[in-house]
Amino acid sequence: MSTQSPLRVLIIGAGTGGLCLAHGLQRAGIDVAVFERDRTRMDGLQGYRVGIDPDGSRALHACLPPELFATFVATCAREPRYFNILTEQLTEVLSLELPHDPDHIKSGKSVSRMTLRQVLLTGVEEIVHFDKTFTHYEQHEDGTVTAFFADGTSATGELLVGADGTSSPVRKQYLPHARLEDTGIIAIGGKALLTEEMAQVLPDRVFYGISMIVAPKGYSCILHVMEFPWNRDGVVKPGIVRSDAELIARWPGLLFDNTSDYVNWGFWAVASRFPRDVMHQRGAELIALTRRMTPDWSPAFRWLLEQTDPGSCFSINIRTSAPLDPWLASNVTLIGDAIHTMTPGRGVGANTALRDAALLCQRLTAASQGRESLIDAVASYEAEMRDYGFEAVRKSLEQMDANAVIHKPIAGRVALAGIRTGMRIANRLPAIKRRMTEGLMRERGAERDQVISAAT
Repeated sequence: MSTQSPLRVLIIGAGTGGLCLAHGLQRAGIDVAVFERDRTRMDGLQGYRVGIDPDGSRALHACLPPELFATFVATCAREPRYFNILTEQLTEVLSLELPHDPDHIKSGKSVSRMTLRQVLLTGVEEIVHFDKTFTHYEQHEDGTVTAFFADGTSATGELLVGADGTSSPVRKQYLPHARLEDTGIIAIGGKALLTEEMAQVLPDRVFYGISMIVAPKGYSCILHVMEFPWNRDGVVKPGIVRSDAELIARWPGLLFDNTSDYVNWGFWAVASRFPRDVMHQRGAELIALTRRMTPDWSPAFRWLLEQTDPGSCFSINIRTSAPLDPWLASNVTLIGDAIHTMTPGRGVGANTALRDAALLCQRLTAASQGRESLIDAVASYEAEMRDYGFEAVRKSLEQMDANAVIHKPIAGRVALAGIRTGMRIANRLPAIKRRMTEGLMRERGAERDQVISAAT
């Protein structure tokens, strides 16, 4: 057993993983401070849905105070009932009915990215410091580390955690050999305000599910309807259970989060299919481009594009972390996209960051209680994180890789026909669909034998 001095943890970045970690450490009685480059709590309220799988739910439950976890659950959108594979005409190729688990820890959820950030900022107001752009750090002989910021200030602690995203300045200094690679895929995303007319236009299983369109030329698109328990004015909708309504009504995040029901879409293809200036296009230009690239798609889909809010539309060059050999643990470490950036292909990026946060919190709690040294705690966290984190990177790349056969001119058409034929056959066989659903849920962590406790 090791005797450990009081522990102070500096977290760079107030994203999903960083804030979850901050809550867990605060609950464990560990001195923690978060430094965020956004200027205010209201900055950074961009982005679309986040799918929270059981791994993510377990991590949030372990790290958040019970009432805040209940608020998180109450502010989630309704659960999707189906996972669909569709043609570009929105005709069904495969539809899996997703099981509902009443256990909030084991179930999957959909939440607005901006809502999740506001929930995670609740209760840590005193330890999150805004308008702090990290520049570099220095490690000292006494085992401490100092973070320096662009405004001339600094902070010193025993551990520095880089939770600062894909372009992490902490990673660039700590692991300068860590590389990000282009997948060769470009995506365009947008969202349209959900209206009664839109609800009537979309097929029921699309409206109540998450749908993947797999089309010729290697084009793909995801559709997801997000319905929240409050209306545009922030008033709780009829039919919401009283306990959830009370949590939402007194949730301070409603002062900052103006999320309304919407349809989220994301369209992607190999970079060569897009014009060279696509990354410089904005709003209406991107909507018009997506329409030009999908002239033969369903009229309902093209109408959805017309209804899209131009201000919500952006393009992104999909990148992924290159494989990385183990490194020697120190008093600097990384979580989330700062260490294992992955494509959105399997929708597990945020969940992996949350899993990192809960695991690191568990190990740091042990160190603060003198059950192991700080460096041993970091080393054990990093060893486990590398295994599951880079496995998630690899699997996510399988879904969004320009080298996949589906993107080849001739072979891609053959592959698409084979995929559709196989899925249509499976769609008629209940036993196969059941096994596919079970496999999907296992992949999302539904049956993972993992106990996380922020207090152990």
